[in-house]
This record gives sequence, structure tokens and C-alpha cells, in this order.
Amino acid sequence: MAAMAPGGSGSGGGGVNPFLSDSDEDDDEVAATEERRAGLRLGAGGDLDPGSAGSLSPQDPVRLESGRELPRLRDYFSNPGNFERQSGTPPGMGPPGIPGAAGVGGAGGREPSTTSGGGQLNRAGSISTLDSLDFARYSDDGNRETDERVAEHEVPLQERKNYKSSPEIQEPIKPLEKRALNFLVNEFLLKNNYKLTSITFSDENDDQDFELWDDVGLNIPKPPDLLQLYRDFGNHQVTGKDLVDVASGVEEDELEALTPVLGSLPPSFETPQPVENSLLIQKLEDKISLLNSEKWSLMEQIRRLESEMDCLKNEHFAIPAVFESIQPSLDPSPHKDSEDSGQSQVVNNLEKGKNKDIHPSITDKTDSIILKENSSDSFPRIEREGMPSSSPASKTTVHFDKPNRKLSPAFHQALLSFCRMSADSRLGSEVSRIADSEKSVMLMLGRCLPHIVPNVLLAKREELIPLILCTACLHPEPKERDQLLHILFNLIKRPDDEQRQMILTGCVAFARHVGPTRVEAELLPQCWEQINHKYPERRLLVAESCGALAPYLPKEIRSSLVLSMLQQMLMEDKADLVREAVIKSLGIIMGYIDDPDKYQQGFELLLSALGDPSERVVSATHQVFLPAYAAWTTELGNLQSHLIPTLLNKIEKLLREGEHGLDEHKLHMYLSALQSLIPSLFALVLQNAPFSSKAKLHGEVPQIEVTRFPRPMSPLQDVSTIIGSREQLAVLLQLYDYQLEHEGTTGWESLLWVVNQLLPQLIEIVGKINVTSTACVHEFSRFFWRLCRTFGKIFTNTKVKPQFQEILRLSEENIGNGVLTKATVPIYATGVLTCYIQEEDRKLLVGFLEDVMTLLSLSHAPLDSLKASFVELGANPAYHELLLTVLWYGVVHTSALVRCTAARMFELLVKGVNETLVAQRVVPALITLSSDPEISVRIATIPAFGTIMETVIQRELLERVKMQLASFLEDPQYQDQHSLHTEIIKTFGRVGPNAEPRFRDEFVIPHLHKLALVNNLQIVDSKRLDIATHLFEAYSALSCCFISEDLMVNHFLPGLRCLRTDMEHLSPEHEVILSSMIKECEQKVENKTVQEPQGSMSIAASLVSEDTKTKFLNKMGQLTTSGAMLANVFQRKK
Repeated sequence: MAAMAPGGSGSGGGGVNPFLSDSDEDDDEVAATEERRAGLRLGAGGDLDPGSAGSLSPQDPVRLESGRELPRLRDYFSNPGNFERQSGTPPGMGPPGIPGAAGVGGAGGREPSTTSGGGQLNRAGSISTLDSLDFARYSDDGNRETDERVAEHEVPLQERKNYKSSPEIQEPIKPLEKRALNFLVNEFLLKNNYKLTSITFSDENDDQDFELWDDVGLNIPKPPDLLQLYRDFGNHQVTGKDLVDVASGVEEDELEALTPVLGSLPPSFETPQPVENSLLIQKLEDKISLLNSEKWSLMEQIRRLESEMDCLKNEHFAIPAVFESIQPSLDPSPHKDSEDSGQSQVVNNLEKGKNKDIHPSITDKTDSIILKENSSDSFPRIEREGMPSSSPASKTTVHFDKPNRKLSPAFHQALLSFCRMSADSRLGSEVSRIADSEKSVMLMLGRCLPHIVPNVLLAKREELIPLILCTACLHPEPKERDQLLHILFNLIKRPDDEQRQMILTGCVAFARHVGPTRVEAELLPQCWEQINHKYPERRLLVAESCGALAPYLPKEIRSSLVLSMLQQMLMEDKADLVREAVIKSLGIIMGYIDDPDKYQQGFELLLSALGDPSERVVSATHQVFLPAYAAWTTELGNLQSHLIPTLLNKIEKLLREGEHGLDEHKLHMYLSALQSLIPSLFALVLQNAPFSSKAKLHGEVPQIEVTRFPRPMSPLQDVSTIIGSREQLAVLLQLYDYQLEHEGTTGWESLLWVVNQLLPQLIEIVGKINVTSTACVHEFSRFFWRLCRTFGKIFTNTKVKPQFQEILRLSEENIGNGVLTKATVPIYATGVLTCYIQEEDRKLLVGFLEDVMTLLSLSHAPLDSLKASFVELGANPAYHELLLTVLWYGVVHTSALVRCTAARMFELLVKGVNETLVAQRVVPALITLSSDPEISVRIATIPAFGTIMETVIQRELLERVKMQLASFLEDPQYQDQHSLHTEIIKTFGRVGPNAEPRFRDEFVIPHLHKLALVNNLQIVDSKRLDIATHLFEAYSALSCCFISEDLMVNHFLPGLRCLRTDMEHLSPEHEVILSSMIKECEQKVENKTVQEPQGSMSIAASLVSEDTKTKFLNKMGQLTTSGAMLANVFQRKK
């Protein structure tokens, strides 16, 4: 770096070199001894070298004299022509007669260069002019220079970058420059197969012929292509003959004389010109890029030289030999003085014979050489701290065996040069540079990992996660950290469950290490980028990350950005797995959010999740999201005031709007949500109880019965989890039962709300639902069962049952208002009375069902409520004995109406009861009823007998039932029993397709034929049509079954023809369908007759078959493929 500092910080204080640019001042910090040097660099042709104090011919050098004005300098700088830029003048050439003037003016400064000799670093010539300098910055105050430097360093680096690259201060491109660049760009596009882009580019520059370089208009040969120019960018050379160093011989105490000279300069130079400034900035940027590239080679040389010095020190080589090896590579002329000082320091240390490490002095020299870090995207960036350095405290000297030889060091070096080592490439540079500190290791990993990851197998890339995360945590550069986290989230194309868990574990570890600010700034953007990724696995990773990172984010971000991201994914993502993960993450967010304004948004998200079409999403909502949201709602005091009442109101609205068609899906959605809220409601009641302050853990804690609470859907619905611990819950339960049994609910607001508001509203809703809807009855039954089991037996007996009993009031006056025919009966029986199964509870249930059956039978009311109770209870085998007890009560009842009801209830019970109970309890009861004096009771047993034929496989049972049905059909006393015949035909049509084939063929179809024949003789048209209609339905059901040819000809077709005869007179529309059925059956019979017996093939067919077989075997024998290929012959092509 050739720069003269006539005003440098000498012994006498003083000013600053006005010929150095701002960036040169920065570089002076690095080259600490530069300011003490005094010399003039003159161009070979008399050019003024920027950065020097004057420019004269070599034959007449100028010497500075202390305190005296220099006339030649004054004359030169007072001539404005020396600083005017001539339009179109090539860089480095001034106006005629003044060579190099343009360079002085800021347009033609020398390019910084490295000489080819030994990697020598030359300072780029300053392109500053006097009018580009702010003389107000310089004064006689020796401390001013340091102050100004500190102030500049306080300016953020990014602001300086923006200033240097601002388009407003760039020099406009010239026409010839544009044409030359256009030619090179088009050439680059063609060579790299960007043909379409090249065509477009040519069209946009139709005034230029891209085939001929001469068309550009420059009188120079065609330059190398863009790639070559780029690669050669940092290797511009300036021949040594162009530069001459001339020493001035000025003493240090004379250097302060320049300040008066500067003070006498004309004031007109104080105002910078825009063009000069833009050129200055452009040159500085070029120099920054060049110096960055030179850093690579210099750092490698420093490392190598340090190693040599260690080796030479250990081998006790001569001191001159050491510095002969150092000087060729680290002795650029601008640094001669500083290096001499460094040498003398090392020489003194070694001459004193002290066992000291010489690295500190070399490190100081290194720090003076390595330039200040500047931003350049064209070259890798290496921090000064990243270079290997050592000190006696941190690095132990390594000793190697010394050969007992007398070879010179130069011979050793020449000999070792035959070892083939490569430090020129990126990888070679990394390999040859061993990191010796944590920071340098991080920097090395940051540089190497982006090159390693793409070359690792996809199935094994998760092995890189620890490396990536550690580097991302500890790397000092934000840009590098962002790149590493981007690699982490894109590490695997479609990460499976285990790989996602590994990445999430790493993200959480990263978050714990770096804190919320960096998590927000570095991790969340990676999630946001992939929120709409085409692969669901990547979106799944984003959804899971939002939940995993929730505890480590700033609270404002949780309730704003993250919540919005999850809401968007829940509404828009089509993958069930992704929405399921979103719901779980939303649940986690609800556990950390503390902004009450987000409560309503959470409720809307809850309704959306409950209404999701995917069962997985709904299940996740009940397991995670709803309990977490309920916990927050409880803290806000909205559980009893908003959440539960809102859901109840929605159910009531559904029932009002659904009189003609209830939306059972939405009803299930809201009711299941209420059911999942029961544990949270009970926990609230316990925590707000009068005894909550007394609940202290001391002494022996009572045990909670295993069956005390229903099994929770997830740990979040476990009351002990909500309370805090099982021991705390046990203490609260003990106090809870005592309070209810002895002290009542006075002042217990949360429990009084349940008793006085929740229960009455629920019972009212139950009375409005359709009792024939099995699904609705089941849902409400399970809800009340969970409510009663959660709140306990004392609460159920003292608070729930009395309210139901008050409404039901089993008496005849309640039959008129229809209470006993509503869903209140089955829900009370199956949801409340079945909560506890001790003997007294079972007796209460049996008595209730017997009373309901009796009252409904005697009042001729619909039996739907009783049937619903039997269906719901019959689904649980534990209640079969109990139901049979109730039915036996009906079998032996004195009233025929009650016995008839009991007979009809057996039909509902048979399907779920095992065959042993059917044989021992059901069939005997039915046979008893089948001989009842009342014909209506006997007829009522027929559906139950039919159901037994449909579900039982025991031969003895089937024979007994068949005999009983046969007696109904063949006994003369039943010949005129129209209702009995109707019931039998309906039963045959219902059970025939599913009954045992033998029973169907030998009993059902023949008797249907007989009934059809008898019906032809019926005189009363109404009865004849009634029987014919039921026969039509029975034959339609049986026509789908397999019927043998004999049975078809002898019974099925004759029965259809008899039925068609009835329908011709009574229902012509049915007659058309019957004719079609008869024709189809006749065709089946004809086809069976025409078909040849199975197994008899024609001679032609057998010959063809044999021929095909022979050909196939021959082809298989000719195959010469391997066994592995042969195994794939018959696989379907994918």
C-alpha cells in the first residue's frame, strides 16, 4: 500500500494525510506502522500516484522541508485543469499534456494489485482529490483522528453498505460500455444454454449485431468472456517497472509540517463534486472486493508461515533462515517498516534465549496485514478471529523428532515441496486450516455444511441435525445462521414421523439455547416459508413446530403470528394429518396464551375444529384443544358464564329448527363438546368450594377408587391432572362428599349453578329430542352417565334423580301429557340409573322399567320410550339378566296388555343375548306366551320367534321354533286369523333372506305359497289386498336369495302367479312388477335347463385348451432369464 503520511501521528502530534480516502483511514488502523513512514511513490511516466504527497519526474524528485511551502505542489493543485475529467478519455489518461491527471481527479486511479513474486499486498492508490476531502475533520489536535475513527465505526455497517451501493450516486453507463456489456452478456447466455433468454435479450437490443464484436464500436480486441473476467477479477497485475519508490529522507519530527500547507489550500476545493464522489465510491467498492479475495491467500500464507516458524524454532535453525522463508510471502513494500519492527522483536526474543512462543509477534503482524472486514457477496467471508492463533496459555508447543542431519532449511523446504498438497481450492483451504477455537470451528462448519448436506443420503440426513443445530446456535453471522436453519427445515424432502420428531427436538434445543428473540427472528420465518409447501410432510413439520416452539416464543408472537399461522392452516389445508397436528399445536398455544382478547377467536377455532369432517381432527380436538381451551376459559371465569351456556343454546336452536329433520351430526358435535367439558366443570366446582382452603396434604391420604371417574379420553381430561395431583384430588373428594352429605350447598356458587341452571336446562332439552332416534338417545345417555359418575353418587342421588323423578312422576295423569313417551324415560333409565350397579341401584332400575311397561301398556300409549330403553340397555351384556327379569314380570302379569308388551320386547332383546340365555330364558317365556288364552298375546310372540330363526344356529332351538310357527299355520283354529297371517308373512319377509337356508327352503317358501293360494279364495277385498301387499314385500325380499330349480318350479313361481292373480284385480301397478318378476324367474329356469352339466367340455374346447397349455409350457421352457427376473414376469406393471 503505497501511501505517504506527511501529517501522520508522529512524535509531535499533528494532522492526518489529506491524500488518503476514508477507507484508507480505516485501513490505517490495520497497518499500524503505516503512518510513521515517509516516502514518495512516483509514476514511471511522471504520473501523480494517488495517495502520495506529490508527483514529479524521477529525474527531479521533490523533498519536503519542514515548515516551508512547496511551490510545485501549490502550482499543481491550484490548476483546475489538472482535476477536470475529459469526456470519453479512457481511465488513467488525462487531457493532452497532463498524463495521469484524470487519475488524480478520481477517474483513473491505479488498480490495487498483488505482484506475482510472493503474494505481496499493495495498497490501492487513493482516488481522493482535495475537493473530495472534508478538511474540517482535520485539526492540529492529535486526538482528533482517533475520535473521528471511533465515530465512523459507530455507523452501522449496513448503512455504509447501502450508501456505497446506492443507485443515486452511481455513474451512468456510457453507450459503448453498454454495447460491450450487452455483447458479453449475450455470449454468456448462449454458452450456458439460456437460449430463450438470449433471444429475448437480442430482441430488446435490436440495434446491435451480437454476431460481430466489431459492431460494438471499440477499437480493441474482444475481451475474454464473462466467466473468465469474473475469475480473473482479483488477479489484476501491475508491472513493477510502472512504480518507483523514492525515499524522501524526512525525519519524523518534520512530518507535522504538512498541516500548515493544507491550511493554505484554496477554499474552492472544500466542496466535493457529485461525479468525483461516485467514482470514489465505485473505486472503494472495487478495492474492497479485491482485498477480500487477497485475504484468502494471505491467511493461508500466515498459517503456513506460523507452522514453519514453530518447526524452525524447535529445530534451532538460524534466525536469518527463518525470516528468509517469511519475507518472500509477507514482505510487500508498503509494510517494510512494520515488518522490520516485527522482525526485530522476534530476533530479540530469540537472541535472549528465552523459551517464549514467537506467535504473538507474528499475530500482531498478521493483524496489521489483514484488512478490516467488509461485506462482499462475491467472496466467502472469514472473520479475523477465525484464523489460527496460539499463545503460550492456549496452545502447547508440539515437538517433533529432529533429524541428525546438516541439511540447510532451504533444502528441506525444497524437498518437502514434492509432497503433493492442495491448499488452493475451497476444500483444500479448509483441510489445511485446523481450527483452534470454538469460534473458528463454528465458522468452519458454517462454510462446510452447505456443501456436505446435499451429498448425504436422504435416509441418513437426520444424522446431520446435531451439527447443523450447534453451528446455527453458535455461529456469529446471522446470514449463515439463517442458511443453516433453512437447510435444517429442508434437510429431508418428505420427513417421516421419526425424522420430524428429531428435527422438532433439535428446534426445541435451539430455542432453549438462544432465547425468544432469536427464535422469533430465525426459526419462525422458516416455518412461515413452508406453510404452503406442496408436500404434506413439510406442512406437518410446520404445524408441529408451532406447538413445540410455543413455550419459547415471546407472548405477543404466540397470540398473534403463530395463532394466525395455525388458523390459516386449519382453514385451508386439505390433509387430515396436517390439520390434526394444527389442532394439537393450537391446544399447546391455548396453554400459553394470556391475551383475553383472543378468547373469542379461540372459541371460533374450537367450533371449526369440532365440525371438521375428519375423525382424526375431531378426536385431537377433544383430546388436546378443548381441554386446554377449557382451562383458559376457567381462568377467565367464562366456563359457566359463556362456554357451556353457548353450547347448550346451540343445541336448543338445533332442536327448534330440526322438527322435520334434525341435524344429528351437529347435535353430536355440540353434545360431545359438553361431555368433554365435564371434568373441567367438576374441577372448577372443587376449586371454588367452601372447603378448598382446608384441603391440605397432611397425614395419610385416602385412596381414590379406580372406578370413581370415567376413563378420560386423554390425560388433559383427567380431573387429577387438572387439579394438580391425585393426592390433592383425594383430599378434595373427601371434603366434597362430606360437604354434600352433611353441610349442603349453601354459598357454593359453582355447584349451585350446576344444580339450578345446568341440570334443568339439560332435562328440558332431553324432553325435546326424538325418542326414535337411537343416536340421540345414546349421546344424551352417555352424557348424563359421565356427568353423574364424575360428580359422584351422593350428588346423583340428592341432586339429579329428584329432578328427573319430579318430571316423570310415574302416575296415570302423566300419561296424558306424554312425558313417559318422550326420550326422558330412556335417558333417565340408561344415563342416570345405570351409573352405579349395586343391588339397590339395580332394584331401582328394574322397578322403574316395570312401572313404565305397565303404565304404557295399560294406557295403550306408544312403546317407543320403552323400546329405546331396551335397545340402549341391551347393547351391554351386563344388563341382559336384568332385562329378562323385567320381561318375566310382564310374562306373568295379570293384564293381557302387559303380557303382549312383554312378548314384543323379546324381539328387541333376542339379537344381543347369547344362545344359552335364549335357550334357558327366552324360548321358554315365548312358548308360555304362545299358549296364552289371549290370541293377541300369541300373535305378539311371532316376531320374536322369527328373530330367533334369524340369529340362532342351534339345531334344537330352531326345531322348537319351527314347530311353534307350524302350529300357528296349520292349526285349524288359526285359519281365519287375519292378523296372525299378516304377522307371519311380515316376519317371513323380514327374516327369510337372513335365515338358515334349510329353514327358508323347507318352511318359509312353501308356506308362503300356501298363504298365496288361500288368499286367492279370500272374499273380503280389504283383507285380500292386505295379505297380497305383505306377500308382495316378502317375495320381493326372497327373490334376491338363491333358490333351487325344484323349489323355483314347485313353490316360488306358483306363489308369484297366485299373487299376480290377486294384484290383477286389486293393484294393477303391482301386477306389472310381478309379471316382470315371473318372467325373470322363468328365464332362470330355462337357462338352467339349457346349460350343459358342469364338467362336460366340448371336444373343440378341450383341444384348444390343450394347445394353449402346450404352447405356454414350451415358452416357459425357452426362457433363459434368471430366477429373479422370472419371479417378476407375472407382476403387474406399475
